[in-house]
Order: sequence, then C-alpha cells, then structure tokens
Amino acid sequence: MRSLQDLKIFIETARQGSLSGAARQLDLSPAATSAAVKRLEAELGAMLFVRSTRHLRLTHQGETFLGHCQQALQLLNDGCQAVQEGQTNIQDVLQLSMPSDIGRNLLLGWLDQFLDTHPRIDLRIQLSDRLANVYRQPVDIALRYGEPPDSSLIAVPLVPDNRRILCASPEYVQQFGMPLSPEDLEKHNCLCFMLGEEVHGRWHFWKNGQEMSVKVRGSRVADDGEAVRLWALSGKGIAYKSRLDVIEDLSNGRLLPLCEGWETEPTPFNLICADRRQFSPAVQALREFLASQFAKLSA
Repeated sequence: MRSLQDLKIFIETARQGSLSGAARQLDLSPAATSAAVKRLEAELGAMLFVRSTRHLRLTHQGETFLGHCQQALQLLNDGCQAVQEGQTNIQDVLQLSMPSDIGRNLLLGWLDQFLDTHPRIDLRIQLSDRLANVYRQPVDIALRYGEPPDSSLIAVPLVPDNRRILCASPEYVQQFGMPLSPEDLEKHNCLCFMLGEEVHGRWHFWKNGQEMSVKVRGSRVADDGEAVRLWALSGKGIAYKSRLDVIEDLSNGRLLPLCEGWETEPTPFNLICADRRQFSPAVQALREFLASQFAKLSA
C-alpha cells in the first residue's frame, strides 16, 4: 500500500459516507481524499465505492477491504501502545548474554531475585564466554568483562574497579609451594583460559610502577571460565581469574590469594548494548539492581 494515510482516508470516507465529510474530519482537502481513494483502487484493481453527485456507498469489494483495513490498523495501534507502555512500565522480554562462570555461580541467583521483584519481565539467557554480537544475535544486553572490542557499543560500568587475582587451592599450595613473585609462576602449573583461538598465556603484574609480563605454561587450557575455576578448586594448578568469579571461594578459604603485593590486570565488568535507546525501564531497573548487588558484594 502507498501509505497508512491512504488507508485511514478510506476508512474515514466509508464512515462518513462522503469524500467531503472525510476531508473535513481529517483536515484535508476533498481533492486529497479523492486522490487517496483513487490510488487504492488503482493498486487493488477494484472499485471500492459507487459514487454519484450526492451519494457514495461501498461496493462488495470495498466492504471486504474495509474489514481488513480496520483490523490491520487496530493491530498497528495495539503494537504502538504496547511499545509506549513498555517505555514507561517495567515489563519486557530481556535477552541477556553473560560469561559462564560468574553467570552460573552469581548472576543466575541474583536474576531470580530480580524477577521476583519484577514479575512482568521475562528473561532469555545466553551463557557463553564469547562476546555476543548484539547486532546480529538475539541479544539486547551483554554482561562482559573488559571494554567492548567495538567502540560503537555502549558500555555502562557495573564494577569498574574489578581486577584479576592470582589464586590456588590450599591443597595445591601445600603440595607445590606458594609463589612469592610472578617470576615463580614459571615453575608452576598454570591454568589458562582461551577465547576463540587465543590463549591467555601471558599474565601481567605491576609493582612500584614497573610492569612484569610472565609467559605461563600448564597442562590444562579451557575456553570456559568455570572449567578453569573448577580445576583450581580441585588443586590442579594456579588460576588468574577475575576477582568476581572467585570472591566466594576466597572468602571461605577454598582458594588462596597469591602474590598479594603485586597489582594485577584490570577487568572492569560492564553492561553492554548497541544503542542507548535500548535503555528501557526494564534495562534501567536491571542495571540498578545489579549495581546494588555488586556494591553489597564488595562491602
């Protein structure tokens, strides 16, 4: 169809029973309303009205078309209203992508609490350590470590001061000793994370403004952050994890911090989306909830 306006003119003409009446109601000229009806008839290849100098009535084809037009415009109005209500009410379907380790062991539990507070929100979750393509995949929001590789993406900090931490289980330390500086890592079995084809096998540390870069080696590499944490918990080696991933393991002694006198790599945790217009009330509520939960975690 040429335009929704033509359909609205057709419906109003049928309601008023005249082109001039429709023109007055829609604040258009009679010539404009007549032209709109003629365009529709030409496109459909059918006469919609029987006209005389004083009267106008729908043809059988016009009556059939009128019913469909009214339904179509009502559906469109309903859709516009639903979108507008979604911008003012906390109701939505949120499609989230998040890392496997913090996702399974921290965020899923928090999201249950969030849904209890906002029962009109539905969640669709992707758990993966690969950064979702928010332009091509069915993902509205990604929760990720580090700055996004695409500078056009919007990154809202949730934990801007998060860093990595070197850690191992008490059993591993008892058996193989505790490294006193990053240089000692060359003597230890280091558990490495792999993103895509790239292994994170060079670990960086700082002390007194000087950087130390250590090439580490080990018997285990995984593209899943949770696998690396589980290996560390079972005493298989030393991990260099985000503090958020292991904060509970550190607090209850399942993992021990190593080389504490050294500054470690920054790994800010961000909420990422493609456009600020995606910050609906539901997304804003989620951001505020997660920020408050992380603040409690760090307290």
